[in-house]
Amino acid sequence: MKCGIAIFPSKKIQDFANSYRKRYDSHYALIPPHITLKYAFEVEEDKLNELVQQLRNVARETEPFTLRVTKFSSFYPVNNVIYLKVEKTEPLIKLHEKLHRPPFVEQTDYAFVPHITIARDLSNDEYSDVFGRFNMQSVHFEEQVDRFHLLYQLDNGSWSAYETFHLGKE
Repeated sequence: MKCGIAIFPSKKIQDFANSYRKRYDSHYALIPPHITLKYAFEVEEDKLNELVQQLRNVARETEPFTLRVTKFSSFYPVNNVIYLKVEKTEPLIKLHEKLHRPPFVEQTDYAFVPHITIARDLSNDEYSDVFGRFNMQSVHFEEQVDRFHLLYQLDNGSWSAYETFHLGKE
């Protein structure tokens, strides 16, 4: 089973992101706006309960924290992805680190850049035009994060929440 771990921001932030995603993000229909904490990984079904218990432990030892979305940014020139930049705060970094140390599978392919993707698969010309327009807008959201989610991928490629973990409470 293919799983991932993410934070879903508030409806206000999701609505803002989706106002762009529906036109510019090819994954719009597959998953709501989110901050990826752990990229897709495989879990045997008989190991799922063990994973859930480990995630409960991480949630219990993590207090709720403030999430700040500060501007539009991009991964250019590596790729033409445009995203909402999420401030890399100490609590967010620590949560990410907890999910990438044993007993969890470590992944070192990417540096942790907390973000909410709003555009992908753009041609170079489209990227330049779209990013130029987005970058002229100011963005500022601030909210409390009190949960994260274990997701699983369905056969059609979409993602669904398997379980939600409440910070400081599990």
